[in-house]
Amino acid sequence: MNSKVDRSPSGNKDKATTSSPAPEQTDRYPSRGKLTSQLTDRKDPVNYAPAHEEPPIDKSLIEQYERQGFMIIEDVFSEQEVTAFRQEMSQLSQNETIRKSNEIITEPGSGDIRSIFKIHETSALFKKLSEDPRLVDIAQYLLNDQVYIHQSRLNYKPGFRGKEFYWHSDFETWHVEDGMPSMRALSMSITLTENYPENGPLMLIPGSHQHYVVCEGDTPDNHFESSLKKQECGTPSDERLSELAEEGGIRAPIGKPGSVIIFECNTLHGSNSNITPFPRSNAFLVYNALSNQVGRPFCDQQPRPEYICTRQNIKPIKTT
Repeated sequence: MNSKVDRSPSGNKDKATTSSPAPEQTDRYPSRGKLTSQLTDRKDPVNYAPAHEEPPIDKSLIEQYERQGFMIIEDVFSEQEVTAFRQEMSQLSQNETIRKSNEIITEPGSGDIRSIFKIHETSALFKKLSEDPRLVDIAQYLLNDQVYIHQSRLNYKPGFRGKEFYWHSDFETWHVEDGMPSMRALSMSITLTENYPENGPLMLIPGSHQHYVVCEGDTPDNHFESSLKKQECGTPSDERLSELAEEGGIRAPIGKPGSVIIFECNTLHGSNSNITPFPRSNAFLVYNALSNQVGRPFCDQQPRPEYICTRQNIKPIKTT
């Protein structure tokens, strides 16, 4: 790793920050409501790092991220680390307090655990993971800012009955429903089980991050209550998906546990159902630039809960 770059304007990286919604925001990426399905151009950089700054990983990976909207880094975490993550994942799924909370999302129909949110605050081990320099250094480099966790969760994708995640851009949801101003965030998926072509791996459309896909329809009241089980609002039309897939193709990274898939917040992605006996589980961390804190949602809805979108408890991550 390179030496740390102080990305704090004041040079003080120890001060925690609590956000408050911006009184007024300009909607640079309108979607839903009365708008019709369409593609518009991206208005933000993909890589915010200064041209002269050396990346903390191989430049070819950074180039892949800029070109495709994602990159795959293999063997980031050891077998022993992955085993510890999986043990913690199992224990959290059996924790009665967590099971009774709103932070647990179940599969429609079966009731199996689909996701557990806010793991960076619930679990000391996953908090440590969210602050790991192997992840944070990359996020700070690409976003050229201090970063904080916008959202964290464990995705279980159980065998036999793990349902699909339909195609979507995270940014479209975070912008419309959370009030995230700009495309200055990224997601990291840490694979905790083997990713096979058959067990519903993450699928991404290369190059789709360069287009903002305007979606159709009004945002329902308390949309998060249904969308976290099955998202139907905020998904691209068949026509737009076909255009982007014909242009960029579809990529489904497969590989062994301990790899990290990093994808830009506007990259279209989804996954199929898992009807195999083999679960497809991952830890999912969203890093947002401190300068890109959320404001008021760009829809006529109340802000989503804190466990889905960090709004009040914003703390810049400190790494050693």
